[in-house]
Parts: sequence; structure tokens; C-alpha cells
Amino acid sequence: MSKKVIIIGGGIIGLCSAYYLQKEGHQVTIIDKSNLDSGASYVNAGYLSPSHIIPLSAPGVMKKGLKWMLNKSSPLYIKPRLDLDFLKWTLAFNKSCNVKHVEKAIPVIKNISLLSQDLYDDIKRDEGFSFHYEKKGLLMLCQTSKMLEEEIKTANLAKQEGLDAKEINLKELKQLEPNVSLNVIGATYYKCDSHTTPNEFMEEMKTHLKNVGVVFYTNEKVEDLEVINQKISSIKTNRQILKADDFVLSTGSWSPILSKKLGIQLLVQAGKGYRINTKNETEIVIPAILTEAKVAVTPMNGFTRFAGTMEIAGINHNINKVRVEAIANAVKRYYPEINLTSEEKNNVASGLRPVSPDGLPYIGKSLKCENLTIATGHAMMGWTMATGTGKLVSEIISEQKPSLELANYHPDRIF
Repeated sequence: MSKKVIIIGGGIIGLCSAYYLQKEGHQVTIIDKSNLDSGASYVNAGYLSPSHIIPLSAPGVMKKGLKWMLNKSSPLYIKPRLDLDFLKWTLAFNKSCNVKHVEKAIPVIKNISLLSQDLYDDIKRDEGFSFHYEKKGLLMLCQTSKMLEEEIKTANLAKQEGLDAKEINLKELKQLEPNVSLNVIGATYYKCDSHTTPNEFMEEMKTHLKNVGVVFYTNEKVEDLEVINQKISSIKTNRQILKADDFVLSTGSWSPILSKKLGIQLLVQAGKGYRINTKNETEIVIPAILTEAKVAVTPMNGFTRFAGTMEIAGINHNINKVRVEAIANAVKRYYPEINLTSEEKNNVASGLRPVSPDGLPYIGKSLKCENLTIATGHAMMGWTMATGTGKLVSEIISEQKPSLELANYHPDRIF
């Protein structure tokens, strides 16, 4: 049965949801308060990373976060503030930082990541898309023996989960990156990972959706929701009133603002990340994470991207030059021959990633609203999980058997 569906939020999650919904014959409209050309969907590292099986809320992370609270250049910076939603999120995050949670989360993260990777393949093949997409794996580069030991443990854990992961020595690393000077003592290698150039996928997907009849309302903000008997009957924007059968909330870090109007408390905090692009030839072939610095390196189509930091400081787009400089300094430490220019650092961009307390996304319907499907909270895994999330959203609204068990993603889950 064809439904009229309105998707609030046109980032990667919203676009992928629209893609699968329209394939099922639904009439789809996307509303976004921006011009759909900036934000986390455009400035991310472009990874499709089944390797990232450990959730952000892992043992020791909260302790590190407290330690780094006074260091604005640290990989994870949590800005202390008197805000009830932030305090609730912090308590839930701390509660999730335990071994039992990590063991439970690993297969949940892995399954949706692998599903999404397959779906990216399908989309490129079925639609004839030409976006940059390479399967060269991911390197975890280490400068200290302590970090290398941790990464080897994680790689062994990933291997037990059936992922193609292993430790490599410096000779093997040189074979993978023959033209790059690296200041590291060792690495692990995840051959299971792949990477893209985000803006290329976003532009192709938007064009495709418009061609198949998806309606876009950009620079239009949803201001209110009319609810009758636990169902949204219409939404009010700054320009019009729109009605639909079903609605999708995929507004990332802004999702709690609208969910509160429905009595749904989504514990989500904005995690700001930065990216620096260089068009200078770096000779880097394989994406890498500079593990001690938590900086991602991606050779994209025509440029190399360096992205990193997790700054939990509320919804703001302020550029913290100290954190930008920390990324640039990390690049220099690991790649001694690469020098990012002042112009490249000044052209930095940021994006706000929606971070849930347990490192798992919210995907599904809340018991408080019958015709709203929530899709947010993916943190730094939004690009990796996007197609799988869109597929699940379509299956929920189309009342089909979901491709994955949904209980672990439930929006009403208790922390």
C-alpha cells in the first residue's frame, strides 16, 4: 500500500530512507532547514567501516573524557555545562561504559555496517552511479607500543567476528604505502573496509531522488507538529502546513528538539568533528586512522581529507582553531613529509554528529507516536550505517519483515 511519507532531515540518513521508500512505491517528501550542501554528511571521512565494532561508550572512555575536559586540543572534549539534557546523557553514557555493553553492541554494530556496505554496492550497480568508491581497507597506525597492543586486541576481536583484520609489520606496511614516509612503530589492517568521497554520493543521490519524483523543500524549518490520538496529522513549517500518512525524523543532532514535542526524550548530544582538505599530492593510497590522535585520513577523489576530534559542546558551528591545529599537528607527526598550509587550515569545515549514550543509533517507532519512525544517533558511524538504516526505515513503514532485529535500536530503550 502506497503511503505519503514526509522525511524531516535531508542528510545521508534522510536521503537513504527516501531512496528505499520510493522504491517501495511511497510518495516521499524531504524537508530540511538547510540548502543540503553542508554538515556532517559532507565533511565526514567517507568510511564504510565494519571494522569500527567498538562503541564510543567503551570502558575507560568516560575517565579519559574527564581527564581531557580541561584540554581543548584532546581527541575527545566534553564541555561541562549546566544543562539537564546534557547531564542525563552524561549519566547514561557513563552507565554504558562497561564490558558487558561492548560485548552486546559488537554484533549489533557489525551487522548493520555489513548490511550497509552491501547496499552501497547494490545502489552503485543498480542506479549506474559513478561516485568514488574504493575497497582498499583501513590502516590503524600506531606510534606507541601501548596503543599498538590495544589495536592488536581489537583486530583479533574483529577477526573472531569474521572480519578480515590482522596485524602488519613495517615491511608489510611499506608494501601497502610504498610512496609515503610514516613515523609509526606498527599497524593493524582491516581489509574489510572501504571508502568514498561523500559529496559525490550526496549529489548523485539527490539528483536521482528528484528524477524519480521525490519532492524537496530546502531552507524550510519544521516549527511544530499537530498530534491527534498519538499520531502526527500535520507539520507546520515556516512556510506551509503539510500532511502525510507517515513521518521520518532524521535531523541528526537536532532530533531531540522535535521529539520533545511528542513527549519522546531522545538522549542525543552533538559531537562536532572537523575536516581539513588538501589538494596537494600526498601519495597516500589507503585510508588510515592515526590512533593516538584519533584523526582519520582519506584519499578522496582529487584531494586528501584529514578529519577528527569529538567535541561535545552543544549545537554550535564555532570553529575551534586549537582543535584544527591539533589535527594538522597529528598529520605532521605521522606523515613527516606532509605540511598542511595555513590556507587549508583556514578552509576547515565542521559537522555535528548525533551521539547516543550507548553508541548505537535510534531506528524505529516510539510507543508514543504511531506514525513516526526515528532514525538518528549514529555518531561517527552515520556514513557507514546510512544505507542499512534507510532500508530498515522503509521496511518499518512498509510493514515488511526487517532485515535486522530492531530491538537494540529501539528509540524507547532505557539506559
